[in-house]
Amino acid sequence: MFENFAEAAAWVQDQGIRMIDLKFSDLWGRWRHVTLSASEFTPQLMAEGVGFDGSSVGLRSVKSGDMALIPDLATGVVDLFWDTPTLSFICSVVEADTKASYFRDPRVIAQRAEAYLRSTGIADESRWGPEFEFYVFDRVSFENSVNTASYRVDSAEADWNSAENGHGHYVPLHGGYHVIPPRDQLFGLRARIVTTLEEMRVPVKYHHHEVGGPGQCEIETPLMGLLRAADAVQLIKYVSKMVAQQGGQTVTFMPKPLYGEAGNGMHFHQHIFKQGVNLFYDPNGYGLLSETALHYIGGLLQHAPALLALTNPSTNSYRRLVPGYEAPVNCFFSTGNRSAAIRVPKYATHPDAVRMEFRPPDATCNPYVAMAAMLMAGIDGIVKRIDPTAAGFGPIDDNIFSWPPEKRAEIKALPTSLGDACAALQADHDFLLAGDVFDEETIQDWIKAKSKEHHAVLERPHPYEVQLYFDL
Repeated sequence: MFENFAEAAAWVQDQGIRMIDLKFSDLWGRWRHVTLSASEFTPQLMAEGVGFDGSSVGLRSVKSGDMALIPDLATGVVDLFWDTPTLSFICSVVEADTKASYFRDPRVIAQRAEAYLRSTGIADESRWGPEFEFYVFDRVSFENSVNTASYRVDSAEADWNSAENGHGHYVPLHGGYHVIPPRDQLFGLRARIVTTLEEMRVPVKYHHHEVGGPGQCEIETPLMGLLRAADAVQLIKYVSKMVAQQGGQTVTFMPKPLYGEAGNGMHFHQHIFKQGVNLFYDPNGYGLLSETALHYIGGLLQHAPALLALTNPSTNSYRRLVPGYEAPVNCFFSTGNRSAAIRVPKYATHPDAVRMEFRPPDATCNPYVAMAAMLMAGIDGIVKRIDPTAAGFGPIDDNIFSWPPEKRAEIKALPTSLGDACAALQADHDFLLAGDVFDEETIQDWIKAKSKEHHAVLERPHPYEVQLYFDL
């Protein structure tokens, strides 16, 4: 929004801005913030930043937690959810003393990945298009203690409410895809989310009701650069939750909030450019894909088990990625098979639009970390010329569920638990260390933290287990 501090300071004065809100991402992808009076928006702030404790958000150890936040002026937007006029910036994390960029800042990791791409000479730009699936509920409650484990959600759209409310316009199980009002009771909410996003400078292509009957929605943006796309992920999650809360509803991007209903993914469309030319396009290639694109796909599929520890870093991720359904749990690519880990959109035929989408990820990821990791896997595939066909990764355009089990078993499978994904990352992460984009300490801390989450869930009795086994 702003090119320099003088421009930003003049705008703050002219618009009567009273508060400056500084947002940043912790290591795990949750946004944090600190708010200053507009009187503190000075050249000194840009030079020295605002101090905070990095050890509290996974960025640093307790013994050396002091860090600082410096606003990225280009990210400035008016935060429309504040009663007091507030200008919001996404921040870079820097060392408290030297003000050098902090190597573990997720945004800095993303910037290093883009810089590494340029340094290889392969391309000078990557473009990304995440898809956002989420549920809107009217009520959610949960409880976990020594003697209790429970949760309950409710949706006015759900057909389980038909007997009580009786208006007749409910969405059946798995029946929500592109339903129209009055069944689609969330079109107004989605429109408010989209208009708010556009006012906050996040472009949107479209929105619609998704498959999940009890309130599943989707929003999709145009493709944009890696850092801007990652910033957009954080803004879209924030705006969706805030707009819903204003209307007495609640939004979750959790991958599998409902048993037996569609899960929430966050597919990542991606391609790379050099001097404005899409390197993924070849009019004579499979799905219009070039050899470079195929090598990129080969890298993604070769490293997919390890990637999932970063792109699907929650135990709930693997409630969605269940083998035997149409979940993207199979390591192959295809132009039409939605159980494939990588799909080549048939509708993207313009030379600038040809791309692929990596389908396993979900919104529990840190977008900066996840996109950086996917880009590094793709670069590794290009550098090593990994041929996905020779490696057994397809293409497969058949319905693999019509295959006999022994033939399906020949397809490389993705991890089925967070623990398995962490083990895969432990065994395969050298590709992330290239160009010093990631570092060994961050990867090991990630594995340690996520393994702890895996065991924390594994050790707790499940409510369904009580039903199954209590009387044995």
